[in-house]
This record gives sequence, structure tokens and C-alpha cells, in this order.
Amino acid sequence: MRTPSTICRLAIASAMAIVATLSFAATNDSTPSVDSTPLAQDDFTSTLAADLTAHFSLDGELQIELGHAWSPPNRMARAWRVQIMDYPTLPSSSMLIRYRIVADGAVAADTTVMLRACLWRDVWVVHQPPGIGSVFDRSILEVRRVDTFRERDVVPSSVGDSTFIFLRSVQAGHFLTWHDIGRRPLVRKGDLVDVTANEGALSLSMKALAMQNGAQGEAVTVRNLDSRKEFTAVVVDENHVQIRF
Repeated sequence: MRTPSTICRLAIASAMAIVATLSFAATNDSTPSVDSTPLAQDDFTSTLAADLTAHFSLDGELQIELGHAWSPPNRMARAWRVQIMDYPTLPSSSMLIRYRIVADGAVAADTTVMLRACLWRDVWVVHQPPGIGSVFDRSILEVRRVDTFRERDVVPSSVGDSTFIFLRSVQAGHFLTWHDIGRRPLVRKGDLVDVTANEGALSLSMKALAMQNGAQGEAVTVRNLDSRKEFTAVVVDENHVQIRF
């Protein structure tokens, strides 16, 4: 016959066994750990923007928005990876991409999305109309930040020095475009130019007649004054060209 103390000990042992069973079940439950998180929309879009910027070597700040409401994968994960699988041909204000989402090493999504995009850059706006043929002058310009996907051919504020000239007059308040400026010719057609050539220990210098205009770094045709033979040289400075082997 069991005594009250024996019954009490058995009850305590049974209770401890139940607690241990519950603890083991909780330990082996498939519920995500506290370190697991859902994929945030900001993390998703910023990863896509960084990927597109690197792929197209974009200058400026690329901002993108989803063409539909954000619908994250229906799961949690410790590590998320977003990868663009198919890129558009060219970057633009509207881009269709195919992407893949990997959660803790397993594919969680593989689908397409339409993106709305802006590429923000600082560009030149005319403050005072320039003279045609005048040397590029930053003092008559001002900087404005615009979406260059919508304002095409505008000149970024990082461009512009004395090697450029204004090709035409531009009204105040208008964006400066690549059609408005050009490289200043350092060699002009009909001018005598100095020609130099270097090949190892061999050095050559002579005079020649420029047959066309040319800016720094451009190849121009020049004519030998004695033989009247024409050849190509590269503009390196004012009235100075160089033959490159």
C-alpha cells in the first residue's frame, strides 16, 4: 500500500516529466529563431538599385519604386539575398526585371517586377547666356539637381573646363545640353602645327599643315610641307600634334 509521501513523490515526478517533455518540444519547434526577420521592402529596393547601378555603371543616385504593392515572401530568414537574373537592355524611367530572392540558401521567389526609376544628378543650368564660341565659364551657370532619365542630354556639373567652348547661345533658365558645348579646337584647319614623334631613342620633330580642326585627344590629318604627303597625328596641345606608333 502506497503511503501519502510515496503518492506525493510520484506526483512530483510525473509533473517534472511533463515539464521536460514540453521543454523538449519547445526546443525542437520549427518556429523561427529571434534572429530571423522578414524581408523589408527598403532592403529589397535598395539592393536592386545597387545592382542596377553597378551593372550599368550609372553616375548619380538611382531611386526605384515598385510598380505594384510590396508582397514579401511568406517566411522568415536569418540571411536574405536578392539577385537580378534578367536586366533590361538600357536603364530608363521604367524597367522590367526578373529577380530571385534566396532565404537562408533556399529560393523563396523567382519572378518579374516593373520598376519606376529616377536617376538624380547635379547638372548645369544657364544663369547668364553665353557668347557663341566663348570658353566654358562656370560663373555664368548654376547647379540644379534633376532626374536625368527625364531630362536627357543635360551636362552634369562635374563636366566643364577651359577645353570646352559654347557652340551656341542658351537662354537663361535653360538646361545646358551636350548640343550646346564642344571641345575647344587646339588645332585649326590651315594652321601650321608642330609634329613630334618618339619611338625608343628615336625622336622626330617637324612642321606640318593641319587639314582639319581638332580638340585635345582627337586624331587629325596633317600634310608634310616638303613631300605633301598626308598622315594622321593626335592633338596633344595648342598647335601641337604627335605621331603615335
